Amino acid sequence: MDMNELLNELQQMQKKPPLFERGEPKFWDDPHISKHMLEAHLSVDTDLASRKLETIDKTVDHLFSSGVLRPGMRVLDLGCGPGLYAERLSKGGCIVTGLDLSERSLAYARERAKEQVLSIDYRCMNFLDMNFSDEFDAALQIYGEVNTFSDEARHKLFGLVHKALKKNGKFIFDVTTRVHRMKYGCRDGWYVSDGGFFSPGRHLVLERGFDYPEQSVWLDQYIVADQQGVKVYRNWFRDFTLDEITEELKKADFTVKNVWNELTGVPYREGGEWIAIAAQAEK
Repeated sequence: MDMNELLNELQQMQKKPPLFERGEPKFWDDPHISKHMLEAHLSVDTDLASRKLETIDKTVDHLFSSGVLRPGMRVLDLGCGPGLYAERLSKGGCIVTGLDLSERSLAYARERAKEQVLSIDYRCMNFLDMNFSDEFDAALQIYGEVNTFSDEARHKLFGLVHKALKKNGKFIFDVTTRVHRMKYGCRDGWYVSDGGFFSPGRHLVLERGFDYPEQSVWLDQYIVADQQGVKVYRNWFRDFTLDEITEELKKADFTVKNVWNELTGVPYREGGEWIAIAAQAEK
């Protein structure tokens, strides 16, 4: 590829894409990127991939102390990663099944469970392919993962979660509000690296953020050019108000039972960056 071809390709990629248009499909299970994702999950200094361990401990403690979770419950951990929540839930007496797309993170989680003699069922699976039926007392999807789905995919996910839960089972998750993104704004910049998150060799990263205000959607886009070519990675986020997420849950036969600003138990107030919910499956 000559320079003009490269520039033309980069120029096309930097145009504002249609809502939820996919980028490079191989992300979570990419051999190089998944290594850095696991490191980010396990970092005690940042909240980039998982929340800090102190926050995770407070979250699990609150879910038990509030009665939303109880020992003996069968719990489905969606997006379990390296098992940071699953381990704590298992130690609290829950029977845990964890789903994730990253085999690297799951390998770490399985080894940790083996070392601690914890019986946790970890499975490498896309959430939208699960087919559980009336098996779980609760399902968790923590740290805004619900925000990353298109409307169609999210509606399907809610239906699959509802099917997986027993009668009166709880769906526990958190979502961002527009206040959260307005605080950080859109990404817009570039850098050259001799080896980093996206590629082990020398590469160029073009960061670009797009706002779709009428749909309350944001896009963080990363164009990566290296010796292997040019790839575009897209992370989509759909923010919610409490009324919006409540209505979507209602359509999927869920009733909101508890609302907080954070799953650590911070009381709900309008205008917060996060909405945390425990909804009940009506059957």
